[in-house]
Amino acid sequence: MISWWVVLGLGLALFVGALVQSMIGFGMAVVAVPFVVVAAPDLMPGAVLVTSFTLPVVQLALAPLDTAWRELGWALLARLVTTPLGVAAVALLSTRVISVAVAVLILVTVATSLTTIEVRMNARNAVAAGAIAGVSGTATSIGGPFLALVLQHERPERIRSTLAVFFLLGAVMAIGSLGLAGEFTREQLVAGLVWLPFIGAGYAVASPLRHRLDGERLRRSVLTFCVVAGVSLVVRALVF
Repeated sequence: MISWWVVLGLGLALFVGALVQSMIGFGMAVVAVPFVVVAAPDLMPGAVLVTSFTLPVVQLALAPLDTAWRELGWALLARLVTTPLGVAAVALLSTRVISVAVAVLILVTVATSLTTIEVRMNARNAVAAGAIAGVSGTATSIGGPFLALVLQHERPERIRSTLAVFFLLGAVMAIGSLGLAGEFTREQLVAGLVWLPFIGAGYAVASPLRHRLDGERLRRSVLTFCVVAGVSLVVRALVF
């Protein structure tokens, strides 16, 4: 039985995650998932996916729309194809195995982007990012770092807008697939809805801050937070 006091306490992690994502385009699940896994593992991944659906709605409604539609289309198509693999991972694999696999992929991608091989926005990279996110985003709620790395050289507004659409439609795919497989519960839905005020507060606090991030600062923030995502997943797998 889930303690709803615990759910309310986890709202603070969602608040911080929403603040981060509102500034750099992703990060809510990266911040919140480790806390949810430790305090209320039965809420994973469904409850966090509910928030992954709602914050992009707010972002797209209130922020300028500057979306890389062509690359986004390729990423979403690839995510649609691989989402069933994420559902299978939830049903068949342990959280530890999934976490380590996703962490390794994130850290390898970051390392590649820091070499002379630049990760740029094109159809091939978008397909690769979408395919990986179909599995990792469904199984762990963390699918943003891969497409964020592909978009890292774009304008801040384009990064945030493109990721918001990707998260919105990706969450619909993931929740729908988990629901059909019987892996999305009523408790997860209710917990996700309880967190909505925390999400709104995080977005509001971030509003005066995100305009201070120019392109290069945002790129460094994306790379840094991708490393944080990978390390947090490894720590979660090894410690918890």
